[in-house]
Amino acid sequence: MITSSAPRPGAATAPGPPRRRALPRIVRHRAPTGALLALALFAAVRTAGIAAVIAVNALTDRPLVRNLAHSWDSRWYLHIAAHGYGRLIWITPTGGVQSDWAFFPLYPALIRATAAVLPVGQAAAALLIAWTAAVVAAYGVYLIGHLLYGRATATALVVLWAVLPHAVELTIAYTESLFAALAAWSLYSVLKGRWLWAGALALLAGLARPTGFAVAVAVIAAAAQQLWPRRGQAAPAVWAAAVIAPLGWLGHVLRVGHSTGDLTGGYFAVQGAWGSRIDFGAGAARFVGALLEHGGKVVYPVALAIVLVCLVLFGLLCLERAPLALLVFTGVLVLLVICGSGSFSSKPRFLLPAFPLLVPAARALAHTWRRRPAAACLIGGALTAVSVLYGAYVTVLVHSPL
Repeated sequence: MITSSAPRPGAATAPGPPRRRALPRIVRHRAPTGALLALALFAAVRTAGIAAVIAVNALTDRPLVRNLAHSWDSRWYLHIAAHGYGRLIWITPTGGVQSDWAFFPLYPALIRATAAVLPVGQAAAALLIAWTAAVVAAYGVYLIGHLLYGRATATALVVLWAVLPHAVELTIAYTESLFAALAAWSLYSVLKGRWLWAGALALLAGLARPTGFAVAVAVIAAAAQQLWPRRGQAAPAVWAAAVIAPLGWLGHVLRVGHSTGDLTGGYFAVQGAWGSRIDFGAGAARFVGALLEHGGKVVYPVALAIVLVCLVLFGLLCLERAPLALLVFTGVLVLLVICGSGSFSSKPRFLLPAFPLLVPAARALAHTWRRRPAAACLIGGALTAVSVLYGAYVTVLVHSPL
């Protein structure tokens, strides 16, 4: 005889457990599978990079950690954090006047705020911000990779980003890690349809670096992609994101223009004094010609090789038919590197936040891991060794701008 546990009509039923209200999304969010492993690998590689810098400093009788917080641009950021803008200039050997207005305000503002809140000096605060932002950026990179391609590719993407030759600059007092964090999370917000977050983070990215407008352009392009087929009939948040995304970059440009007495051209004159201008590749062509004719230190051929590899990777990324926001963000950064003047040795650093370039390689590495795990580990180990050693070399021994 088969009986049913269903109550008879009219029968009393015991009250069930009270229904729980759904928690807000921000509370219910859980990290995707594998995120902790990817972040642990990232932290291990970059910690090894820091240790290598300290070891080389010790071997060459230099202060152990000073160049982590006082290398090139770091000194300008620390001076701005301590004294504000308009207090420091540098006269170049050719008579050019370089001023602190060339540097964007978010990082020095965070340095000053952190040093005011925590019992640390400004140099330590600068490193703390850079290291924290690097981990936050790595998590954003993982989320994008996981959303689009799954766990294995996301992990490979984070690992490859950690072992780039110039990845040491994610852990010194520079703005690359802060900018990469804001860019990654803004792009992730676009992919998830969180438009107000995307616009707000793009605004902050525009306050972090001169290349910050690449994030704004990506958000605007993605918003236009949403608006075009609907003849502009989309959620107000999409319009809001497109409007607020460029305000950070524009705000600093106009502030510099106001301070220099040339509202629209003052900022570009300041950047020109640093040798940073759009020359449509003329400077890069001259550099390549001189390098082929006369040769150069290790850092210059490596920089050229990195730029050429990035061009190939961008072509592969386009063939991957990646989301528009990723393509636009990466394309703008690549275009600025090719068409912009300035020290060629710094160009790999400018490409460091362009993590989508690594998607094709990450997919290939993930495929290798599934088929031949030992080979994938060997590749990862070799790239880690190169990154750690080269990072120590360019940070401690090279005297050209990073």
